[in-house]
This record gives sequence, C-alpha cells and structure tokens, in this order.
Amino acid sequence: MQPDFLNKIDIAVAALRGMTDFKPELALVTGTGLAGLLDQIQAEKVIPYKDIPGFPVSTAPSHKGELVLGKLAGKNVVAQNGRFHLYEGWSGDDIVFPVYVLRALGAKTYVVTNAAGGLNRALAVADVMLIEDHMNFMGIHPLAGKNEDRLGLRFPDMSRAYDPDLRATAINIAANLGVNLQRGIYAGVHGPEFETSAERRFLTMAGGDAVGMSTVPEVIAANHAGMQVLGFSAITNAASGGEDQQPDTLEEVLENANKAATNIAKIIIHMIENNKF
Repeated sequence: MQPDFLNKIDIAVAALRGMTDFKPELALVTGTGLAGLLDQIQAEKVIPYKDIPGFPVSTAPSHKGELVLGKLAGKNVVAQNGRFHLYEGWSGDDIVFPVYVLRALGAKTYVVTNAAGGLNRALAVADVMLIEDHMNFMGIHPLAGKNEDRLGLRFPDMSRAYDPDLRATAINIAANLGVNLQRGIYAGVHGPEFETSAERRFLTMAGGDAVGMSTVPEVIAANHAGMQVLGFSAITNAASGGEDQQPDTLEEVLENANKAATNIAKIIIHMIENNKF
C-alpha cells in the first residue's frame, strides 16, 4: 500500500459523512451487466464517484460509477454501481480503496457479484455460481507493500475467504426458491482480452470453474479488513477452451448477466429478509 493510503481513506470517509449520515451494514458490489440488482434499493443518497475524494472513476461498460445508499428489504446497504479493474489501468490500491472506505462507513459484510466465463462445461450460460474460493492469476497483490495495522493483519488468513456460513445459507435459500445455484472456484485474470483457449484449458486444469477480470483484489481486501464475504458469478459465456470454443462478445456477456441478475437478487434479498446478514 502507498504511504498516504490511510490518509486518503480518512479524507474520503470525512467527505462522505459530510454528505450523508446514513450508516450501512451491508456492502454490495455489482459487476458487468448486474446493476439491475440496485433497482430494488430504496435509495436515500446517490453519490457519483467523481464527488468522493480519492475514488477512481469507472470506465468499464455498464459500470455507472456511483455509490447508492439506502434500504434493501429493510436493511441499510451501500452499493457500488460499478467497480474498478486492472485492465482500466488502475493500481491495486485504487481497486481496493472503496472496500476500506465502505468498511470505515460501517459495513461489516461484503457481497460481491461479477460476470464470468464458464470454464467448467457443467456451467450453463445464465447460471448463477456461488463462489466457494478463488485463485489469483492477475499478476498483482493488493496487500503488497507496507501493511497498515489499522486496516488489518500483515498476514491475513484466506483459507475461508468466502464465509462458510453465508455460503451454506445461500445454498439453502436458493433451494427454497427453486433457483439452480451452482458452486465453484473463480479464477481472476488481468484482462481486458477474453482469454485464449489454451489459457482457459490451463485454468480448468488448475481447478477453476469460472474466469473473470475482477473480484479477487476486493475480496482479499475485505478479508484483510475483517469483513464477512459472499460472492456470486453470473455465467455469461462458455469458456471451456475446447475445439468447440466460440468467439466471445461483450454484447453476449451483458445479455446473459442480466438474465442471471434476477436470481442473484432473489437470493440476496431473501437472505436479508431472513436476517442472515
């Protein structure tokens, strides 16, 4: 982390508290094509990233770039409508900066969603995959450099990066709703290109079930900050890397992410309604 990282957090938090006294308990992060989840929030305050000191500005497609603070199923939430990626040119510090800001605002649980390619042939397009664990193939680590003890431990445990109790609850809720919730390992890569077929076969051999260009840095930071984490991938394209591999398009990704978003929203809302966060 850069030497001024703590100071930047304090400045951003002070600015946000000057705009609103809303205190979130749950943080939500929406990935590509999944912003429709936020439509169900009764917003009390919407703050563009450009108005928050130190916040990067989203440039990825469908990432609007704003914080939404309000109530979802009666619970105080703060949602990132848009995240940041290495392929946009942001640093590891930039990408995880919002995580620490949301934690400082009061959020204790971090729910992350993303769009991902299905490495595992058992995953169908528009499926929802519960992230059980992840692998970092991004080439960077957000905690590299001087550790800030105020934020978290120098060597945080990542053996349960995605909270086991929250995962078990999500599985039960999905079953009760009749949602076919798949489970698997998320492989994070740098991007922005869709992976080569050889890379996809390698990631599958390494144990990956889905692949995407986000989530891993934020989840590492959330664990570092002592937050409980739950993650969902919307499977947006087939990415087995086999002889039948078809070209990928952004249009396909967005369309299928929107289809999966409905089921992701159902699970999250029912978890809130059953006091599982």
